[in-house]
Amino acid sequence: MPPAANQTHVVFVYGTLKRGGSNHSFLASQIYLGEAELVPGFTLYSLGEYPGLVAEPENPENVTGELWKVDAPTLAKLDALEGIDEGLYARVPAPLVRWTTKLPAESAAAAEMYLYKRPITGHLRLGSTWPIA
Repeated sequence: MPPAANQTHVVFVYGTLKRGGSNHSFLASQIYLGEAELVPGFTLYSLGEYPGLVAEPENPENVTGELWKVDAPTLAKLDALEGIDEGLYARVPAPLVRWTTKLPAESAAAAEMYLYKRPITGHLRLGSTWPIA
């Protein structure tokens, strides 16, 4: 669903969009809110140049990432980057367990993330963190 033009959104990023990542330029003009972790039940896989976040209910680890406050045009660009229309990723609620900012609980509850939608067979399981070189 396209974002409303005047709305801002909180997005949890865990890979190339993080500070120092190869796609961070998409967020450079947005507001960094701090580090965060997801509830257990998700895992990162290496898809080569970028990670895929998948649901893995048995995983006890917390995937780590960053929270960003983004405007609607930026969210639309992120959706395009993440291949929403092609079914590569889906933008879904991000179940946060911890965050290092004074973000109100209701804003944290509204955070979203990009979940990988394709098979991960044959891809390297990374666990909880995508390394930024």
